[in-house]
Amino acid sequence: MHRLAISALWLLVAGQAAAFGQTSTYTKIDLDTCAVVSRDTESGSMAWSCPGLNDIPVWVAEGDLRYLVSFGKDARRQVAASQTLPPFNRINDTIEWRLGADGRPYATILRWFTEFDDGRQGQVLVVTRTGQGGTCHVAYVDALANSDANELARQAADGLSPGFDCRSATPVIFGKAGGSR
Repeated sequence: MHRLAISALWLLVAGQAAAFGQTSTYTKIDLDTCAVVSRDTESGSMAWSCPGLNDIPVWVAEGDLRYLVSFGKDARRQVAASQTLPPFNRINDTIEWRLGADGRPYATILRWFTEFDDGRQGQVLVVTRTGQGGTCHVAYVDALANSDANELARQAADGLSPGFDCRSATPVIFGKAGGSR
C-alpha cells in the first residue's frame, strides 16, 4: 500500500509539473573543446569549464577515475563540485536541463556510467539542483533497474529540486535500486 501511495504522489507531481510548464532542453559536453582550468600532471586529475545552457557554465573535473560536475558561475564552490558516485565512473555527453515556466533551469539530469571493482557496470541518472539556493545532487535513478528511468529522473527533478536544501539534505535513491550506484 505504501508503494502505491508513493506512486500516486509522484504521478500527481508529474501532472503538476506539466501543468506549470516544466520542460526540458538539452546541451552536449565535449571535453575536447572545453577550456582546461586546472591540470595536475602528477595525479592526472583535470578540471574543465564547458559551455552549458545560455550563460550557465558547466564545470567538470576528473580525479581518481571519478567525475564531478557542477553548474553556474560559482560552480567550483558549490556542493556538487565535491559530489561523485562511489565506484569508478565517467559521464555521458548529454545534459538534460529541466526548465520552469519562466524558462530558467532548476535542475539537470546527467547519465553517469559506473564500474565496480568486481567488474559490474551500471548507469545512474544523477539529478542535480541548480540555480539560486545552491547546486547539488538531489537524486540518483538506477537507469538499468528502472525501465522508466528518464521519467523518474524528471519526476525527481520537478518534485525535489525546488525545495531541496543543498547544505543539509542527502540525495535520495529514486525508483528501484539495482546496485548501479
